[in-house]
Amino acid sequence: MLTLRNPHSVLAILATRPEDVAEVRLPGGKGAGAWERVASEARRLGRPVRVTSTGEDRGHDRGHERGRDRGQRERGRPGGRPQQGGRVGTAEAYVDERQPTVIEALFEGRETGGLWLALDQVQDPHNVGAIFRTAAFFGVRGIIMTDVRAASLTAVVYDVASGGVEGVPFAVEKNLRRALEAAKRAGVWILGTSEHATRDVSEVPVDRPWLLVVGNEESGLRRLTLETCDEVCRVTPRGDDVTSLNVSVATGILIAALSR
Repeated sequence: MLTLRNPHSVLAILATRPEDVAEVRLPGGKGAGAWERVASEARRLGRPVRVTSTGEDRGHDRGHERGRDRGQRERGRPGGRPQQGGRVGTAEAYVDERQPTVIEALFEGRETGGLWLALDQVQDPHNVGAIFRTAAFFGVRGIIMTDVRAASLTAVVYDVASGGVEGVPFAVEKNLRRALEAAKRAGVWILGTSEHATRDVSEVPVDRPWLLVVGNEESGLRRLTLETCDEVCRVTPRGDDVTSLNVSVATGILIAALSR
């Protein structure tokens, strides 16, 4: 069960799988802005909406913060780092996670073309959430994630994605290289990314189905992943002082270029 605080993430879930919304909680009565829409839609769909008193909400928030800080310490994160993204308010919703699809289903209908995405051990949930949001915006057909040394789909991811997790099918695989081989068998080309590549993304032909692979924030793509790619490209820096980008920013540029 996830606790979401971005109303747009909750609205997306109500639109796609309302049965997975366990409860919407509104402190002090009426929700403000988008939370008012959340409450209205939840009630229309028969989902529980709970109005809490101010004192009850403060007590719940203190308990939530203690649990959140404890979880941060267990994961080796600084206690002061916020664990929710997007537009954070005092209202919240409890929802079940979206279930991944099998890798074969991800490439059904690939004959019509399109773009897929794979994350090679991207570890910051804020990056993963931003990537999902961009992928949904550009109509990416599916995302492959790994379950080893990579960020999972936490509440942070859902809230930063602002509904994007609901907009893109995804598969979670133990072995990324085998997943890329499955994509090849389905007729999809594998496009790796590296700052050491000689080809700019603008030179990549877009008349074929591509699966774009982006790598870890520090180390990029692993060697075996690179060896599995059909081609490798880069976002070429135009300035002299900054020669690299955050992975979510770079992924947005790459997706936009391949969607041209």
